[in-house]
Amino acid sequence: MSEPLSLYVHVPFCSSRCGYCDFNTYTASELGDGVDRASFHTHLASEIAMAARTLAPSYQVDTVFFGGGTPTLIGASALCDLLARIRDEFDVAANVEVTTEANPDSVDPQMLEELVTGGFTRISIGMQSVAPHVLATLERTHTPGASSTVAIAARAAGFDHVNLDLIYGTPTESNDDVHRSLDEVLDAGVDHVSAYSLIVEDGTALARRVARGEIAEPDDDVAAERYELIDDRLSHSGLRWYEVSNWSTPGSECRHNLAYWRNRDWWGVGPGAHSHQAGRRWWNVKHPRTYAARVSAGMSPAEGHEETTPEQQRLERLMMGLRVREGVLANEVECPQSAVLDLVERGLVEVEPAHEPAARIVLTRRGRLLADAVARELAVISDAPSGLDAPTAKQANPT
Repeated sequence: MSEPLSLYVHVPFCSSRCGYCDFNTYTASELGDGVDRASFHTHLASEIAMAARTLAPSYQVDTVFFGGGTPTLIGASALCDLLARIRDEFDVAANVEVTTEANPDSVDPQMLEELVTGGFTRISIGMQSVAPHVLATLERTHTPGASSTVAIAARAAGFDHVNLDLIYGTPTESNDDVHRSLDEVLDAGVDHVSAYSLIVEDGTALARRVARGEIAEPDDDVAAERYELIDDRLSHSGLRWYEVSNWSTPGSECRHNLAYWRNRDWWGVGPGAHSHQAGRRWWNVKHPRTYAARVSAGMSPAEGHEETTPEQQRLERLMMGLRVREGVLANEVECPQSAVLDLVERGLVEVEPAHEPAARIVLTRRGRLLADAVARELAVISDAPSGLDAPTAKQANPT
């Protein structure tokens, strides 16, 4: 039997750079010579062929995720050509989940229909907020209401699943702003919502503004309050959490992101993309120009790799597995039972079903707010390597 494989395809282009973004993306002015956005998908296709020569026929592709950046900037034709290339090179599951990220100003109804016709089943649309002052603080270019309009159009075009991304905890944001954003999300009728707390990353325009005192540092207590507000509204509307930052209707979970949380194998195609296979990790060169030169010459774009130890793999399984609703098997946690009971008494985890061989340790809502700390206590690793901080399900920023 073939093993399941997830493919991530990184399209590193953005029309402008958001102030909070520190991911491997480039505007037209940042690309320089040697990179043609219009033909860049041919370089991605070359790496797809490399991946197939390395992995096929041992694997069957069951999820594909086009992230970025803004993948839709290269157009529906290029995206569909890449998906067709994946189908040519790999054994692809009949029920494959195919996702693209999009900004609301990078698609129109015709493009949405072309993507569905080409085999895309899921779209994730960057919304962040409906409050104009929040969008301005984040340096987003779309107007309030644009994202929900695209979400409704995506449903009409035939996408099976539609996600809207939110960012909460922006210093200029109020609880009313969050409520109004959620009103629009729910009115759009999407079946999936991702909500991420704003993080000020070193080297970003947002970090420089915070350092200059132009805007305040995000407040952790406020972010926790907003998380609970979001969880209440979504849960009461039929979208339940299945990962700390993700909610969906039953059966609408993002299978690609769950593959990361469940530590499955994936190949990351594109500049700066990361890959994982049986405990081995590697990552590609970051700049599109260097990446294009390598794959054009028939060379691997990989810049480095590492072999994770059994202990690292165990810790990562724990830290990632704890973040999903199903939790982790209690009998796979090596800390003393007293430590688990202490976490239960503090209201951070539940054991379901209690005293059963298949019992699982699951985060409570309060525990979700402290997921990394809970994982460290369960692993008894107060001195864990910094590389074991909670990983993100997405290899790129919310678009």
